[in-house]
Amino acid sequence: VEKVVARWGGIDILVNNAGYGVIEPFLDATFKAWTRTLALNVTALAMACKAAGRVMREQRSGRIINITSPGSRMALPDYTAYTASKAGVDSITRAAAVALAPYGVLVNSLAPGMMDTEMQRSTEIDLARANGRDDLQAFLDERTRRIPLGRRAEIAEVAEAVVWLCLDAPDYMTAERLNMSGGLDKD
Repeated sequence: VEKVVARWGGIDILVNNAGYGVIEPFLDATFKAWTRTLALNVTALAMACKAAGRVMREQRSGRIINITSPGSRMALPDYTAYTASKAGVDSITRAAAVALAPYGVLVNSLAPGMMDTEMQRSTEIDLARANGRDDLQAFLDERTRRIPLGRRAEIAEVAEAVVWLCLDAPDYMTAERLNMSGGLDKD
C-alpha cells in the first residue's frame, strides 16, 4: 500500500485474492496448517484492508473487494481451516464496511464457486485421495454435478465480477457478499 501511494498518490481499489488451504481431516488437522491458513487468509487480509482503508479514509473514497468462498457457510470436515478462514473473511468484510462507510469507502466480497484453478485442482486431488477415490475424473464430475448450473465457473467470469465490484457496483452497496457459485451457495 505504501509503495502504491508513493507512486500514484493514493489507492482506489484493493482486491484481496490470495488464498491457501490444505485438505486435512478435522481430527488430524495440524497446528502448522491452521496457522498458515489463518495467517494468509485472515490476518494478511485484515492488515491489507486496514492499510488501504486508512488511505481511502483520507481520500474519502475507495473500494475493497475480498475474495471469500461458498465453503465459509458449509460444514467441510476435511477442509475446516480453509472454510473457517473464509468465514473470517466474511466477518472482516462486514466489519471493515461498517468502519469505512462514513468515509465513502465500499467493502464487499465475492464468493466464487468451483472453477479450474491450480489451487482448486490440487485441493480436489487431495480431497479425492482423502476419500479413497481413485478415479479423479469421476470424482470431479460428481462434484460438478452438485452445481445447479451444471458447470464450473470460468476464471474470466469471476474476473468480470471483480471488475464490476471495483468499478460499476452501485455506490450504495457495501458489506455485501456476491455469491457467484452457479447456485451451489443458495442461501
